[in-house]
Amino acid sequence: MISDLCVDYLRRLGVEPAAPSVEGLFALQRAHLERVPYENIDIQLGRPPGIDPELSARRLAAGRGGYCFHLNGAFSALLEALGYDVTRHVGGVCKEPDARGVNGDHLALVVRVDGAAFFVDAGLGDGPHEPLPLREDTFERGYFRYALERLVPLDGEPPGWTYRNPGGPFPVMNFRSAPATMADFASEHLRLSTSQDSGFVRTFAMLRRDAHGIDALRGRVLSRIDPLKGTTDRELHTPEEFFGVLAGVFGRSLDDLTARDRAALWERVDRAHETWRETRDEPPARAAQETPVG
Repeated sequence: MISDLCVDYLRRLGVEPAAPSVEGLFALQRAHLERVPYENIDIQLGRPPGIDPELSARRLAAGRGGYCFHLNGAFSALLEALGYDVTRHVGGVCKEPDARGVNGDHLALVVRVDGAAFFVDAGLGDGPHEPLPLREDTFERGYFRYALERLVPLDGEPPGWTYRNPGGPFPVMNFRSAPATMADFASEHLRLSTSQDSGFVRTFAMLRRDAHGIDALRGRVLSRIDPLKGTTDRELHTPEEFFGVLAGVFGRSLDDLTARDRAALWERVDRAHETWRETRDEPPARAAQETPVG
């Protein structure tokens, strides 16, 4: 019997509990990406949550989101509770298409079910809508194209895999084949969630993926990225508009945010946006792509 926490988590995803299967795994990842946003609200408010998978699962079940350590940590725990064979792996997102190192800023998952292995990821923000078979190949998914390759490691690096998303701002994510534990991500989580050099601390970001495209809010710029229709951008001008988008477009529950939290978050986002206006020449969506996804 699955726990009450799993029941609440599955309710958030709109998925009924079922025995492990390839079809079930695909349905779970689709639902996760569509209903649980990639976001850094608590980091922006200076209270980054820990990355214990059970804690993350409770937060997600209650309507929150997170970044990769929260999203994939919780998702892996849910999959394990449902009977899937899951391994966690140390990964790293990269801007350089020829990058071969693993910098440790991403938690990647491999899931084995029905005799097959899949690259599973609910924590990239702009990653694939469904799992990818873990083999060297190119995958056409609608109007999106991805690839998996054996990682050509740097000297002294262990073997692994390279995931490629040529259309994304971070076109490469390398991950090691060796299984990892959550303790392997603790120091990098501390850096990413507290350091003033971290993009997660500097810039507010929220993303949601569906079969046709990606909704992305970076700062006050809301973008819809659709390979068929193109990218559309809209600036948000008021707190009411901003928080309406968080709840409406991204499905992020706001009941954990007090009036003081909302005022502080809007002030921070608005100030960063105005600073950007004074110092940058790029269109908002292009500059916003510099926010890390991982």
